[in-house]
Amino acid sequence: MTRRTFANLAALGAAVGEPLGPTEWQTITQERINGFADATGDHQWIHVDVDAAKQGPFGAPIAHGYLTMSLCAPFLAELAAVEGVSMGINYGVNKARFITPVKVGSRVRATGAITEVADVPGGAQAVVTITIEIEGEPKPAAVVETVSRYLV
Repeated sequence: MTRRTFANLAALGAAVGEPLGPTEWQTITQERINGFADATGDHQWIHVDVDAAKQGPFGAPIAHGYLTMSLCAPFLAELAAVEGVSMGINYGVNKARFITPVKVGSRVRATGAITEVADVPGGAQAVVTITIEIEGEPKPAAVVETVSRYLV
């Protein structure tokens, strides 16, 4: 793991434009896809019906786009840590694009880039653009512009 630790918010702000990562690889299993389907109520056949999905456009079940995006939370924690704050919170997403479907059994990892850090009451807001890549694929699974708040 190549986590970057920032001593404080000023150090985070000074790192705008710098790359982060990569994270460790994670395998996307059918069990994880099924669990996400159960948690969200999205049981579309392309995700959970293995036999039908094998006959479908991708030749295998694929992860939900929102499952792929949800990996940004643990990936961000693996990419960066900020010291001298009381907490970091997920404040949202500015933009997300699902570029390449993630087939069951694929391995994914993330890289990031700090694109903006701005003062907010009580701390700072950071925008980190996370690119989720699929092992062996030329195009990423997703590019997500995450927004986090770090409070002192």
